Amino acid sequence: MVGVVALSLPVQSAYATGTAVDLGTSASYSVLGGQSVTNTGSSVLAGDLGVSPGTSITGFPPGTVLGDTHTTDAHASQAQSDLGIAYNSAASQASDASISDDLGGSTLLAGVYTASSSIGVTGTLTLDAEGDPDAVFIFQIGSTLITAPNSTISLLNGAQSCNVFWQVASSATLDTNTQFVGTIMALTSITANNGTTVDGRALARNGSVTLDTNTFTNSVCKDTPPTGTPTDTPTDTPTDTPTDTPTDTPTDTPTDTPTDTPTTPPATHPGGPGTHPGGPGTQPGGPGTQPGGPGTHPGDTTPPRGGGEQPSGGETSGPSMTALPNTGASGGNPLAAASGVAVLVGIGLIVSGITRSRRVKS
Repeated sequence: MVGVVALSLPVQSAYATGTAVDLGTSASYSVLGGQSVTNTGSSVLAGDLGVSPGTSITGFPPGTVLGDTHTTDAHASQAQSDLGIAYNSAASQASDASISDDLGGSTLLAGVYTASSSIGVTGTLTLDAEGDPDAVFIFQIGSTLITAPNSTISLLNGAQSCNVFWQVASSATLDTNTQFVGTIMALTSITANNGTTVDGRALARNGSVTLDTNTFTNSVCKDTPPTGTPTDTPTDTPTDTPTDTPTDTPTDTPTDTPTDTPTTPPATHPGGPGTHPGGPGTQPGGPGTQPGGPGTHPGDTTPPRGGGEQPSGGETSGPSMTALPNTGASGGNPLAAASGVAVLVGIGLIVSGITRSRRVKS
C-alpha cells in the first residue's frame, strides 16, 4: 500500500513546493531537550548539547560533546525559541502528498509529505533528489515516528541530510541500530536506542531526549552547482609595470697625455765633419775647433762631404753637432784632410815632448 502511495505522488509538484526550514540558533545543536537530556554509554555528539527550560543533563561523561554544552542558559533558551519557529514553519508548508503506515521499501522524491497519524519505517526508505542537491524533503507527522531495528534512511542522487526535516506532533523513537537521516523536531520527546546513528539532529521542544551509545554527525549542505552555461568573467590582461632599463654610467675613456715625440735632429752622414768618431770636430783641438782647421776656414761654403740633413726619423751615430761656417780648405779636398792630420800629429808630438822634458827636470 505504501509503495503505491509513493509511486502515485505528483513528482513535479513535490519537487517544486518543499522549502528548507530555517532552524535559527538551534542548527548548532546535535541534541536539545525541553525538560532533560539523559545518556547511557559512550555517545558522541558532533554539535552542541543543551536543555531549556529544564535543568537536567546527565551521562556526559561517559558521553562526549564536541560542541558546547548549554544548561538553561540564554543560548539554550534562544535555541528553543528558534526551534518553535522552525517547527511551525515545517508544519505549515503545503502538502504535496499524503503518506500513512510504514514507509520502508519506498522511494520518495523531493516534496512535503503529510501523515494524519503515526508513521513507521521498517527496512530502507530511499529519498531521491534526482540530481538536485537543493531537493527538500519534509515529513509532517500527526502523531509518532517509530523505526524498526536496523532500519535505514538512504539518500540517493544528491539528496542531503541537511535538507531532510521530520516534524513530529508527539514523540519519536529510533530503535536499535537505526541509521537515521535528517532533523527531528518533536513536540514532546525523542529516544534513540543502543547503536543508533543520526546524521542530523534530535530536537525536543517540551519533553526529554534519551540516548544510548549513539553517534550524531552534522552534515553541512554542499554549495548548489551553477545552472546554465557559466559565463567566464573577463579578466583584464595585467599590464606589466615598465621596468626602466638601467643606464650604465658612462666611463670616461682615459685620454693618454700626449707625449711630444722628441724630434730627432737631422742625422749627419757618418764621416761628415763633427760626427765621425775621431773625425774633425770631435777630438780636442781637432779640426773645427782650432783656427784654420777644416770646417772653420773662412769663406769655405762647401758643406762637408757626406754632410747635409737626412730624412726625419733617421738614426744618428752620435750627438748632433752644429757645424761652424767652413772657413778653411774645402772639406772635400784630400790634401786638406791630410794637412789636418799632420797638424794633429805635430801637436801631439809637441805635447809629448814638453811632458817628457818636465819629467826629466823633476
